This record gives sequence, structure tokens and C-alpha cells, in this order.
Amino acid sequence: MAKLSSRERAALPDRAFAYVDSAGRRRLPIHDEAHVRNALARFDRVVFEDDAAEERARKRLLNAAKRYGIVPVGFVTGQVRKVRSRSNPVDGLPTGSLTFLMTDIENSTALVEGLGDDYVGVRDAIQGIVRRAIVASDGHEVDARADEFFAVFEAAASAVGAAIAIQRELAAWRWADGRECRVRIGIHSGRPTLTATGYVGLSVHVTARLSASAHGGQILVSGETAKQLDGTLPSGVRLRDLGSFRLRGLSRPETLLQVGAKGLGSRFPPPRTELER
Repeated sequence: MAKLSSRERAALPDRAFAYVDSAGRRRLPIHDEAHVRNALARFDRVVFEDDAAEERARKRLLNAAKRYGIVPVGFVTGQVRKVRSRSNPVDGLPTGSLTFLMTDIENSTALVEGLGDDYVGVRDAIQGIVRRAIVASDGHEVDARADEFFAVFEAAASAVGAAIAIQRELAAWRWADGRECRVRIGIHSGRPTLTATGYVGLSVHVTARLSASAHGGQILVSGETAKQLDGTLPSGVRLRDLGSFRLRGLSRPETLLQVGAKGLGSRFPPPRTELER
């Protein structure tokens, strides 16, 4: 199959692609039979923004296959297996010593009020950025609801790498009407329990409190995660000890550290909690 040149690709309309994400990036061309067959083979390699986006792309691809008389038996069988594997949300999630990452959109209520129905598209775009960074760093999505995104990693350094990638990409975005859409990120390590409905344990709650304590554009890690990172931080990444804080609802204070790296903000107000020492 001849590869599309940049000029040929640009000349194609959006309907010639199975998937167009919220940022306008177009993937899986389906304008002729050869490219439809290629899209069928490559569909599972694409990172979609959410399940709804994947389902829309799947329907467009299957309609294109029908148009060219292609009977995609292997593709359909693979998609059925994929859907079945999703029936249990904890399938494939790791256990043992893990690191959690949680993101939250700052000032989301004000954004909803200002953007109205357009807020859904902004939120989905942000979640798409988060999801791609997590997948690229070998993480696992645990849950995505409202303005929050929850992920787990087997290596603390991978979680930090994903967080840096998220903040860098968001910092480079230019939003409509000059609005700022920023995400706060908390990272914590522990040994949670995996149940039929997801992770439970204190480490989940600490991660949520860390995310809530951060400011938009900031990455906070716990003292426990800092121990896990000892000797594994990538070149150019550093941790700044902010002090010991009592997080809401927790009896013991927690050491908070701020991740620093090129492309990240460095000056933030104190964490959104009471300083312990």
C-alpha cells in the first residue's frame, strides 16, 4: 500500500478518516480499500480519548469496510474479545507495591459556568492528553470520572514521567478565549488491595488528598514515593521538599515534594492544606 504524502493526507476531508480527535488530529484513513484494510489491522494500536470516541471510530471503520465489500471477520472477533475483557474492570491491573497518579482539573466549576456545553469537549481533550501519557509510560487507567483521572504504575519513575508529560503538553496548549485549563497532579506509593471493584486502602485516599492539595500545573509526590524514586529519577528531574503537612481526614502528617523539570512551573502558593512544621 502506497504511503500517503503530507500533501495527499491534508487534501482528504475529515470523513476520510475513521478517527478525528477533539484536537483535530486525524488517524486511520479509510478513503480507499487498501487503507481500510490497513485501518482494520492497526485499529487496536490507536489510543482513543475515551470509549465513546473508540466506538464512533469502530462504526465508521466497519461502514467503510462494508462499502468496499470487505468482510472483517478477524477484526470483529478481536473486538468481541476486547469488549468481553472489559467486563471486569480490574482485569490486567497490577498488584503489590504500586504507585498511584491522580489528576484533577483546577477550578472546574468556574470553567463549566464559563464554557457551558463546550466544557465537555475541553474535559475530554484533557483526559485524552492524560490517557496518552499514561499509556506511553506503561501505566494502567483505573478510573476516569467527572474531572478526575486515576491511574496506577508498577514503577514510581514511570508515574512521574507520565505526570511531567501531561503538564508539558497542557502548558503548550492554547485555549479559546484566552482561558487557562490547568491540571493538578498527586502521586503516592503503597501496597493497596485489589478487589472486584478496584483498589482499596489508605494509599488511594492519600493520592486523592495529594491531588487536591496541589495547584494547577503542579505535581506533588509523597515522601513514600520519593523513597521509591531514590536513584531512579531521569536526568533533569528533581524533587523539592515542601515540608510536612497534615492532609484532610488523615491522622498522620505527610511529607510533600514538588517535581521540577524543564517546561514545568516552579513557583506555586503553599499546598492547599495546613503546614505541620
